[in-house]
Amino acid sequence: MRAARPANLPAVTLSEADGVRYLHLDSPWVQGAMRIRRPQHVELVYVQRMLACLLWLPTAELGQGQAVQLGLGAGAITRFTATTLGMPTTVVEINREVVEVNARWFHLPRTAEVVVGDAADWLAQAEAGSVRLLHVDLYDQDAAAPVLDDAPFYAACRRVLERTGGLFAVNLFGRHASFSRSIGLVAEAFGADQVWSLTPTREGNTVVVAGRGVVVPGREELAARAESLERRFGALGLPARKWLRMVRPYSPMDTTPAAAREMPTHR
Repeated sequence: MRAARPANLPAVTLSEADGVRYLHLDSPWVQGAMRIRRPQHVELVYVQRMLACLLWLPTAELGQGQAVQLGLGAGAITRFTATTLGMPTTVVEINREVVEVNARWFHLPRTAEVVVGDAADWLAQAEAGSVRLLHVDLYDQDAAAPVLDDAPFYAACRRVLERTGGLFAVNLFGRHASFSRSIGLVAEAFGADQVWSLTPTREGNTVVVAGRGVVVPGREELAARAESLERRFGALGLPARKWLRMVRPYSPMDTTPAAAREMPTHR
């Protein structure tokens, strides 16, 4: 299946296997997925782990505030925040064809605000302190490294977060050198005590969570939050209690383990 290609951007193609629909950017590399008969299920493991940032939210505040996604992919996070959580949701995607394909084939929520444009431009004009959840997954058709991955970008991400409790999650390339540099830049922007990483996926995707003014509760409260999340959303692919065993705080000497030095899920 193929739609018309916008100028200067890769064509969007689809594939299906075993009840799952995949989105590609003119290559075999997977850029997103949706289980056709269960569109709210979060199919890809790294996308599930991007939602681990919910552990840093008090249970009573779940669903409050503004959610923003930079990079639409197959819309899994957008469907989750806009439909499952009922949050006001904005998604920024540079490729108009990705948006059109999502609307037709991936249940793009009608309640979501869709901005066709550059993520850096959107951040520059966004209101400071206005976003509760910011998810970033910006890869091109080569899927070799994040498209935006520098100090000004991460500083801009922090600027738009709510000043007390705003949360950011980013999918980073899992190979050693790239990850160390990227998480170091995140720590420079957010502060080392406001950055955590999860265990890399088998494919090498490493999710980093960062906060603005986040106070981490004790182990018992975190366990209670995880139990509540899994009770509500475990059937949708969110194994929240497992996430607690995957999280580690940032260290200036942080690197990914050798087992993670593989290509990311996109490949």
